[in-house]
Amino acid sequence: MQALYQLSYTPPSESVIYRDLPYSSQRPKLKNLLSTPRPSHTDRMTTPRPRNQLPFQWPDPPFNIVLVEPDIPQNTGNIARLCAATGTTLNLVEPLGFQLTDKLVKRAGLDYWDSVDVRKFPNLGTFMEKNSKARARPQGGRPRECEATTERSGKFYFSTNGAKNYTEADYQPGDCLIFGSESKGLPLELLEANPDDVYNIPIQLDHVRSLNLANAASIVLYEALRQANCETK
Repeated sequence: MQALYQLSYTPPSESVIYRDLPYSSQRPKLKNLLSTPRPSHTDRMTTPRPRNQLPFQWPDPPFNIVLVEPDIPQNTGNIARLCAATGTTLNLVEPLGFQLTDKLVKRAGLDYWDSVDVRKFPNLGTFMEKNSKARARPQGGRPRECEATTERSGKFYFSTNGAKNYTEADYQPGDCLIFGSESKGLPLELLEANPDDVYNIPIQLDHVRSLNLANAASIVLYEALRQANCETK
């Protein structure tokens, strides 16, 4: 007769692991184990655990993550949580592929939505119009190669179409980090109109077409935060 091996879940009250015993002899004990209620997700979340907040100089003004017509609610929810954790402003350019009331958006962002500064724009043109002013470089900022003036667009576009590594960008507090939708990316005409500000994240294109949107936003934002934090030291 086939033997049973270690059970996948053993409550604290059961410390015995049953091995190599016939199923019939274990049936009553197995039934009791399976009927024992497991801790709920809420119970596990409310259990106190130590956390350390590392010393960090958060930028003022904060960075902006801009999502242009995002499709997948879970990605936007995860990015909202990222924004809550870093004090970053979340800009959403419509049309969206979902409603912000979608349960998948809420679930991915958990209960952090109240901590996020969310700004919505009806289209990309409106966003560009409201964020058209060039920003002056903060005093003490790093020089940028081939920069003829102290003004900069303050907008960075991220695409697999880009030829420059995202670490080469000169990020400053208040900048806009702009990402396209999961299905279409950023409009090609937008990228062609801003060739000096298009950046890419290294990936192996023979294996994947692109990174997950939430992952890409996290990678770029923390590089921008790293640069801003280094400049304040």
